[in-house]
Amino acid sequence: MNEAFELLHLLSIEKLTETKLYNLLEEFGSAKKIISAPHKKIRAYVGSEIARSITSFAIDDVLSRKDELVREMSASIVPYYEEEYPAWLKNIAHFPPVIFIRGNVLPEDETSIAVIGTRGATVYGKEIARSFAAAFAEADVTVVSGMARGIDTEAHVGAIQNKGRTIAVLGCGIDICYPPENRKLMAQIAHSGAVISEFNLGTPPFAQNFPKRNRIVSGLAKALVAIEAKEKSGVLNTVKWALDQNKDVFAIPGNIYAKTSYGTNRLIKDGAIPVTSANDVLDYMGMQYVKKEKETEEVLLDETERVVWQALSFEPIYLDALADKIGQPTSSILNILLRLEIKGHVKQLPGMSFVKNFEK
Repeated sequence: MNEAFELLHLLSIEKLTETKLYNLLEEFGSAKKIISAPHKKIRAYVGSEIARSITSFAIDDVLSRKDELVREMSASIVPYYEEEYPAWLKNIAHFPPVIFIRGNVLPEDETSIAVIGTRGATVYGKEIARSFAAAFAEADVTVVSGMARGIDTEAHVGAIQNKGRTIAVLGCGIDICYPPENRKLMAQIAHSGAVISEFNLGTPPFAQNFPKRNRIVSGLAKALVAIEAKEKSGVLNTVKWALDQNKDVFAIPGNIYAKTSYGTNRLIKDGAIPVTSANDVLDYMGMQYVKKEKETEEVLLDETERVVWQALSFEPIYLDALADKIGQPTSSILNILLRLEIKGHVKQLPGMSFVKNFEK
């Protein structure tokens, strides 16, 4: 029998807190030894009620199904004393004594940067997240994030598209995909790095789980980049963890009127390092980076298309406003926009607004 059964049993005991579990593992050396220890000895650490739950260990259908599920996902249940556990995570306070891993955490993942931001990201914010993550991937820096909608998703995608490594830290069990539309992405992350959770299998994505998991997001990274954050945001919670862990915090300056920039602008006021490119972060951290020569989009456009392209950005602009900006009639601009959209350089949004297509 492998130790997974014993760990799953211990993790299923509701009143057995992480601190108590860690103390037991420190004292007895393994889950198997804890369960086989005398009730009296265990009681001295956790009290009679929890001790009874521990010593009543039996392999039932629930436990067997969970163990089977771990195998089906090619996942691992990793206590902190195993080699597979990321050693640098143990440098933070309150590190999880046991984590679930889909994929693999490699020693080189210690060179990593967390990219975080709001779920309700703007087109501009999504582009920044993807481009920063791409640059980090090119520099062989692992991208850490939380696989949430918005900035997190774009950060993982940017790393994967540039053949980089990325780690997602979940606020639910690793057998649950949240948000559900990221199922394909979750599989890609496990293939290009790792999906990690401290929560037992079957744990739903309860709101209270995310502030707790944020300490792992920052704990796995050498630094943190906040791209967009609203006034009340989980981003600020992650930043607090990072500061407690003595990690560098970078922030992207944003539009002072935009709600999605309130948090990051506030972070800069409070001492976060303002950056406007991924290379700013890499230079500050002393990490090497590689610039890949790319043909610019403008080379592929004719003169009329180039004028419209240069007037666009990653912030949506309405057709009428674009016409005023360029000084041309909307009818001719619309024809050019349609050509650009067919070529994949422009995306039309609801309400006849347009942006550069960062997915190109």
